[in-house]
Amino acid sequence: MSEAAPASREAVRCRGASRATTTSIVMVGVGGQGILLGTQIAARAALAAGHDVKTNEVHGMAQRGGSVVAQIRYGERVFSPLVPLGSAQVLASLERIEALRFAPYLSADGLAVVSTQAIVPVTVSSGQAAYPADAEARLRAEFKRLVYVDAISVAEKLCDARVANVILLGAMSTALDLPRECWTEAITQCVKPKFRDLNLRAFDEGVALARG
Repeated sequence: MSEAAPASREAVRCRGASRATTTSIVMVGVGGQGILLGTQIAARAALAAGHDVKTNEVHGMAQRGGSVVAQIRYGERVFSPLVPLGSAQVLASLERIEALRFAPYLSADGLAVVSTQAIVPVTVSSGQAAYPADAEARLRAEFKRLVYVDAISVAEKLCDARVANVILLGAMSTALDLPRECWTEAITQCVKPKFRDLNLRAFDEGVALARG
């Protein structure tokens, strides 16, 4: 568990975001998909908007393709980083079955942002289990509000599949009260300067996908 580091003194604080309630985000995927960078960017964006921010990450054998789940909570005063079941405003998943695994965290009117990517776990490749063939149908049945995006294909069009995580950030930002300039500031702080423009384009692609 951690409290996000304060924004730099040089950072210009974003304005216009409400801090009256606590907002909860759950981001999930498997090891190596960039969930932790996504968490850092989202937390920084909330800090830039003037919020108190708490984060929590759990790495389940991440280096072996195991589940990774990160929880982010922000508001005027946040006492715990842990997201209660059924309370998250956003569930963002870089792997479609992981979205189903962590579906209980999403509130009834929350937004699920899910990448179409399928990553076969060891239990499936070893013959101990089967990967669901009807994953998309299950997702559409599970989530009342679903943005189902081929983040990898969009990222590859930008010439770097690694920005799929930032595409999801852009999509999920449409359900949050954080101004765009806060996201720009956060991305600038969290990625190397030579990758800044690429990641900002990826973020914009995600916003466009979510808005249809």
